[in-house]
Amino acid sequence: MRLLVTGGSGFFGSRIGKAYQGICPGHGEMDIVDRISVEEAFERIKPDIAVHCAAASDVGWCGRNPEESWKMNVEGTENMARACGKRGIKLIYCSSDQVYFGGSQTEAHKETEELFPANEYGKQKIEAERRCFLYCKDSVILRLSWMYDTAKRLEKEHGNFMLTFMEAVREGKAISYPVHDYRGITDVRLAVDNMAKVFKLPAGIYNYGSENGYSAYETVYRLLEKAGLSVELLSKNEEAFAAHPRNIRMDMGKLREYGIEFPDTLTQLAAVFAAQ
Repeated sequence: MRLLVTGGSGFFGSRIGKAYQGICPGHGEMDIVDRISVEEAFERIKPDIAVHCAAASDVGWCGRNPEESWKMNVEGTENMARACGKRGIKLIYCSSDQVYFGGSQTEAHKETEELFPANEYGKQKIEAERRCFLYCKDSVILRLSWMYDTAKRLEKEHGNFMLTFMEAVREGKAISYPVHDYRGITDVRLAVDNMAKVFKLPAGIYNYGSENGYSAYETVYRLLEKAGLSVELLSKNEEAFAAHPRNIRMDMGKLREYGIEFPDTLTQLAAVFAAQ
C-alpha cells in the first residue's frame, strides 16, 4: 500500500508517516492550496490511500485570519478530495471535535447530530467535510479528539497535555484546569495504531479517540488520586467557558461497531503516567 500523508511535519501526520512508511511531501513538493501542485504530486506519487492531516489548526489564529485559514482548511481539502475522487483513491480526512463546540447538549456527541459550530475553525472543518464527500465519495472523515504523547517527535512541537502534566508533577508546579470544559483526550500512539483499521473503513464520518465523562479539572483530579499524588497544587479554573460551558466529548459507538477501540481518557492517562 502506497500511502500519501499531508501534514507530515505535524503532530499526527509525522507519526502516521513514520508508522506506515508513508510518503510525506513537503510544502515545496506539494502545496495543498495549489490545485496544480496537488495534481502533479498525485501523478508522481501514485498513492493508494491519502491521509489528509495538514491544517491551520490554531483556533485563535483561524478566527483572526479567516481568509487565510479558509484557503488551507477548506480549499486545500477540496484540492485533495478532487485529486482522490478523480483517481478512485480513498481519502482519510482529519477533522476535529471542534465541530461540536457550540451545541447546548450535555451528553456525548454523535456523528449524526445537527452542528452549530461556535468558532471559525469548526465552521471551516464542517465545510471541508462537505467538500470531501462532494468530490470524493470514498472519503473517511475522522473527527479527532485532543491528543497527547509522552515525548516530542519533532523539535518544533508544542507541549501537550501529558508533557505539561508530567512537568508540573515533577517540578511541583501549581496547575489549574477548567471545570466547564468537557472533551476526550487521546493517546496519539493508540490513534496511530488504530489507523491500520481505519484504512479499511467504509466511507463516512467517525468520531475518533477516547471517551471521557469528566471535566478537565475532574480528569486531572482523578488522575492524581489514581497515581497516589497530592491534589493540593491543583486548582479549579472557574472562569474559562463559564458563560457557555464547552462540551465536545464524543460518543465512539459507531467506531466500535467496526472493531476500533480506545480506552477511556482517564484509564489510559493513568496507565501512561504510571509507566513513566
